[in-house]
Amino acid sequence: MTDQQAAPDWMFNRDVVLLRDVATAVLHLAAVDDLDAFALPYPAGAQRALDALTLQCLRNGATPPAGVPEMVRWARARPLSSWPLDQLPADLFDAADRLIDESSGEPSQLCHELSVRGHGDSTGRQYDRMVIHEALRVCRAMSAPESYTAFRRLLVTRPVVTEDDWAEISCDLFLDPVRFLVEEIYAPVPAGFRRDGSYLCCHRCLTLLHPVSDAEWWCERDQCRHQGPAPHGRELVAAEAGELRQLRKPLRLFVTGPGQAETSLEGELRALGLTVEMWPNFDSYDVRVIFPDGHVWAVDVKDWAHPAFLGRSATAVRAEPPYDEACWVVPEFRVRARRDYLDSYARERGAQADGLRLLTDRQLVRAARLRLAGDRGPNASIGPFRAGAGEPSSPRRGPAGHRPMDNMTPDEDAGQEDGADDA
Repeated sequence: MTDQQAAPDWMFNRDVVLLRDVATAVLHLAAVDDLDAFALPYPAGAQRALDALTLQCLRNGATPPAGVPEMVRWARARPLSSWPLDQLPADLFDAADRLIDESSGEPSQLCHELSVRGHGDSTGRQYDRMVIHEALRVCRAMSAPESYTAFRRLLVTRPVVTEDDWAEISCDLFLDPVRFLVEEIYAPVPAGFRRDGSYLCCHRCLTLLHPVSDAEWWCERDQCRHQGPAPHGRELVAAEAGELRQLRKPLRLFVTGPGQAETSLEGELRALGLTVEMWPNFDSYDVRVIFPDGHVWAVDVKDWAHPAFLGRSATAVRAEPPYDEACWVVPEFRVRARRDYLDSYARERGAQADGLRLLTDRQLVRAARLRLAGDRGPNASIGPFRAGAGEPSSPRRGPAGHRPMDNMTPDEDAGQEDGADDA
């Protein structure tokens, strides 16, 4: 399989661009905090998206939505594959792909990816990048990598803080260089998260749960919902917690979630006896794994809902600090939920990725175990394969600090389950 595709670029397909506009409109409408103060007309972007969708429906002989509210109802009730858009690439979306989550009414992660990652940046996506880049700038200027690591761990482990938590964070000297950012990135929690005078955190991902009925709670993280009803974690009584703060949503979505996958891998790899460095060289990549024989893996963890957008974003892992093999990793649940995930990534991956493989977290841990057991075959490798060969390239570091990348990827065993790894 080659990385260069001869087919027309579906990213510029008329109907994909239309859905991008609808997704952007959904996010803009969801960002309206005070609906009581909202006044017609709707934002210009929402009206443009509706006009374009109406025209396309009429061209295809379908009944269009009657207005912006009905377009939003489509986004919640109708899978994208069922929208009357005849130019959508086949199999791009499946029956689970909606712009708004049915249960909570919140924009889905796919909605963010279609709008943000599919075409340019939204204000929210710019926000999380600006925060991370500013933290990097300040910590580099002060030669304080430990402060950057502490900042990243804060975003992963404390998406919600009480007044007591805030006092503890204020005493963390490692965070002094980025104190001004810490004060900016946490915002007061809206009353809509509270039920019967209390807030409830998810036991798995630590974020606040959304009350969706008198008895049910909804977690905004895809992985939690895939695993079943969110397990109840900390209950925070409003009268006792004081002013409750949470990370702003772009950070919860694009930093906290993937960061928890990163730290989970860290724990599993350390448990195997491996040396693990997190966000080395001011976040050149996410996880640096050092084997007893000195062999080094570089791993970037991604947690995207749609594999095609992930494939389009793939680029070779940065060369410093040096490594022997590199790959991207996605949580196993993404592949279980969408069986063509790894194949779709490989199809859409461009030449700039230099053959970069995508593995599940289970496959990575399994490969680490095999390598520790003495296996030097393809199942114990994470890097691309040499064209026409059944073995991975030599693990020698090249002049740039990483081993040469290949253009071929082996068949990914996406459906394989390893009982020991899952335990």
